[in-house]
Amino acid sequence: MDETCDEPRFTDEEYAFLRHVRFGELPPAVRPEDRVELTETDPDRGRPRDSPERWDLRHGA
Repeated sequence: MDETCDEPRFTDEEYAFLRHVRFGELPPAVRPEDRVELTETDPDRGRPRDSPERWDLRHGA
């Protein structure tokens, strides 16, 4: 296949600049003391309420 194309080739620094222009700066990292442990309060979310067999059939098991 012919490698010549009209698209410009960018260096890593140019790609980094384009990412920064498009997305801006990353937010500061969350400190470990500010993190919280999540507890799932609704473990059946997304499952059919009438019978567990219907869940298996929907996924082809």
